Amino acid sequence: MIDSSKYYVFYDGECGFCSYWIRWILKNDRKDQFLFSSLQSEFGQKFLNDRGLENKQFSTLFLWRPNSFYLTKSQAVLKIARILGGKYALLGNLNFFPGFISDSVYNIISENRLKLASQQCLVPTESERKKFVESVE
Repeated sequence: MIDSSKYYVFYDGECGFCSYWIRWILKNDRKDQFLFSSLQSEFGQKFLNDRGLENKQFSTLFLWRPNSFYLTKSQAVLKIARILGGKYALLGNLNFFPGFISDSVYNIISENRLKLASQQCLVPTESERKKFVESVE
């Protein structure tokens, strides 16, 4: 069941760089605001297909708030920082750059993400597993 009070982060589940940042969000999500789903999962594929988005290339991060919005790339990253709050909200305030500039930086990182981190799989703890949505209910 979809929880409209949460923010859903969709990411490349086979990317070590992406897994690193998902672990970082998990660690800093002190208010329990985020749920996660790999783009390769049934739930991730449904999210993409429902919006007519590419469902075979997984180089884009998505942030979705049900019945509200979804953001991609740099705008998603900046919004995540604002939602986490505290010192991370300062990063979120970098949204004064035009989207094409911040997305260009995002695209460069995305194109090189497999080189930037090891290919370690994300292995969530027992309590973190509850925050991952893999199937459509």
